[in-house]
Amino acid sequence: MSEETTSQQHGPHGYSGDKAALLGRLRRIEGQIRGLQRMVDEDTYCIDVLTQISAAKSALQAVALGLLDDHLAHCVVDAARAGDPTAKVKEASDAIARLVKS
Repeated sequence: MSEETTSQQHGPHGYSGDKAALLGRLRRIEGQIRGLQRMVDEDTYCIDVLTQISAAKSALQAVALGLLDDHLAHCVVDAARAGDPTAKVKEASDAIARLVKS
């Protein structure tokens, strides 16, 4: 994330009300990644490792989509109410482009 982007962000974000649940999901994903490291260390069958990588990637994508939904529902809507949602819509479009690319 660029310095310009982070300096423009202030106040509570759309995910603030669900922060504990979001952190819980990220901790579970962190556990999945540690499990992947263990699997490689223990020479687990490659297809089993790839299956777990796919599961971790899906979990991250679900978190990303939830954050994007919160951004649209809160940040973009608030900017529209303030009169000019252009910058927030651009941020969302750029984020979608990055998600689709990955």
